[in-house]
Amino acid sequence: MSEAELHILRARLQGGILNKARRGELMMRPPIGYAYDANARMVFDPDGQIQQAVRLVFETFRRTGSALGTVRAFRQEGLLFPRRLYSGTRKGDVLWGKLEHCHVLRLLHNPRYAGVFIYGRTRCRKTIDGETLVQHLPREQWHAFVADAHPAYISWEEHEHNQRRLRENAHAQGSEREKSPAREGPALLQGLIVCGRCGRRMTVRYHWRRGGLAPDYVCQRKGIENAESICQRVSGAEIDRFIGAVLIEFINPITLDVALAVQQELHAQLEEGDRLRGQQVERARYEAELAQRRYMRVDPDNRLVADSLEADWNQKLKLLADTQQECEQLRERDHKRISEEQRQAVMQLAEDFPRVWRDSSLTHQDRKRMARLLIEDITLLYGDMITLHLRCRGGAEKTLTMRKPQLSWETWTTPTEIVAEVDRLLNHHTYGEIAELLNERELRPGRGERFSSRIIARIQTRYSLRPRYDRLRQAGMLTVIEMAERLSVNPKTVKVWCAHGLLKGFRYTDKGESLYEPLDDPPRKQQGIKLQLRAASTHIFPQPSKEVQYAT
Repeated sequence: MSEAELHILRARLQGGILNKARRGELMMRPPIGYAYDANARMVFDPDGQIQQAVRLVFETFRRTGSALGTVRAFRQEGLLFPRRLYSGTRKGDVLWGKLEHCHVLRLLHNPRYAGVFIYGRTRCRKTIDGETLVQHLPREQWHAFVADAHPAYISWEEHEHNQRRLRENAHAQGSEREKSPAREGPALLQGLIVCGRCGRRMTVRYHWRRGGLAPDYVCQRKGIENAESICQRVSGAEIDRFIGAVLIEFINPITLDVALAVQQELHAQLEEGDRLRGQQVERARYEAELAQRRYMRVDPDNRLVADSLEADWNQKLKLLADTQQECEQLRERDHKRISEEQRQAVMQLAEDFPRVWRDSSLTHQDRKRMARLLIEDITLLYGDMITLHLRCRGGAEKTLTMRKPQLSWETWTTPTEIVAEVDRLLNHHTYGEIAELLNERELRPGRGERFSSRIIARIQTRYSLRPRYDRLRQAGMLTVIEMAERLSVNPKTVKVWCAHGLLKGFRYTDKGESLYEPLDDPPRKQQGIKLQLRAASTHIFPQPSKEVQYAT
């Protein structure tokens, strides 16, 4: 047979394959969860446990939004995933093992789970060196795309949504990382902020501030590529608190519906997990009974075969016991969690969502997921005011404005209201008295500690407030020396007379230093003045609590 005839024969065979593929009738290796029936039609795998495992993968991804989160959920619940052998002596057997990341990606990327028959997604070419290059083609270049060719686990719309979610989750997809799954950091709007100047997705940067992580939303991709300054950078803590308050306002009218939906979802997850674990126990019991029947049929005198079958039976019995024990432990853990923790939390959500939102025990990851149920993305424009344009799920839009967050040094400054109050109190009180009054009113300076005379003195100096001494001097008060000269007495006598109420003094320090008010008719010191002063003070000034002895 000539080369030309071989070429024509091969082309005709290839054409027949393509024609069958275009009709959706080409038999190919079915993915896990599918099988061919007697009429060569693709149907769901007759093994119910395999079907439930595949469906649970899609449901878990729908809930977590991450392939890695799906794997983590399977590991936490102790669930297994099937894998079919296509070569070797055990060809066609199904092995059950731990779910891996590649298994999840294989299911999510395969359009056949959406009921679509596809053929020709890739093109293989050989180079001069003999290497094979695989090229992924766009959908319009596929040889066959037949919708509703067989039963589907998910709809085509959900498949497309899963592809978009996987592209957003990819760390190195395209020139910029887009919206990523909710992570453990405290940034509430991680992956949701869009720059209002260049339209790029803003990333998150964390720094240590006051004993915890504080987020910053940064648009720096264009600056990195063009060696320019960054587009926008804004502190994220105040924005997160502002958006949190908006979300509380949004969710209040529908709190009960959200609570019921969450409760139903939790029950559905537990029932699905219990059903799959029960199927695992049933499969282990079947294998143990099968091993028992094999052992019972063997000739007892054939010890070589009998010993091997007995060992296999013991192994299957041990596997059955371990599977049952693990299933019971997981069931007790799940039902305890739903009955004591999650059920109570859901009911509290229906009654008081703001308290649940502000609950410190709520993880950052859960709070982000709650926010993403309401918000599609947020466009941020930083100027004299911060403008936030919210695009909510369902198409609703809302534009909000807020004050710019304070810089780090600004958060340490004392509020202007407190500075004005200190300025007013300096007319009548010393530093220590002012600190006691402010502490009684539970006011705090910029750093948050309690007021002290040292802090009041620093505020007076920092904000150039007039000292109390200058205020009293401007009001005409006299020092102890000036008052002593005016009265022609010793300075100690001035202090004693002030203590007995004969003179009016005003303290300007916490050490007792005072300035004195001048009198039009001041007392005079004469022979026998001691008794006269007491008599005069009895009628004019209040009597001192105890007698103070001093020399005349």
